[in-house]
Amino acid sequence: METPAGYGVVLVTASNIQEAEAIANALVSAKLAACVSLLPIHSIYTWQGELHKEQEWQLVIKTDLAQFPAMEAKIKELHSYEVPEIIALPIVAGSQAYLQWISQQVKSKE
Repeated sequence: METPAGYGVVLVTASNIQEAEAIANALVSAKLAACVSLLPIHSIYTWQGELHKEQEWQLVIKTDLAQFPAMEAKIKELHSYEVPEIIALPIVAGSQAYLQWISQQVKSKE
C-alpha cells in the first residue's frame, strides 16, 4: 500500500446516462481522468426551495487532483445542471500499481 500524493476521486452527478457518458468520455479522452465509473443512483435534494427525488447517474472519477481546475472547467462546459456536483475527495491510501496506472493515464500538469 502506498500513501498517494495528489490522487483523488471526483464525484459528479448527471441527469441521464447520455450526459454521464459524454462527460466521462471527454475527461478520459483529454487525459484529465484515468477512469470514470458510472452508477445509477436515486437522489433526494432541495433545489430552489423544492424537494426533488430524481434518478441520476453518479460519475466516480479517478484522477490526479492537479488536473482538478481543468476537469472542473470541462465538466461545467458539458453539464446541463446550473450548479453541478463536482466534489474532490483525496485518496488517502491505495495500491501502488493502481496509483501508478492513474499517473500514466492522466497528463502531468505543466
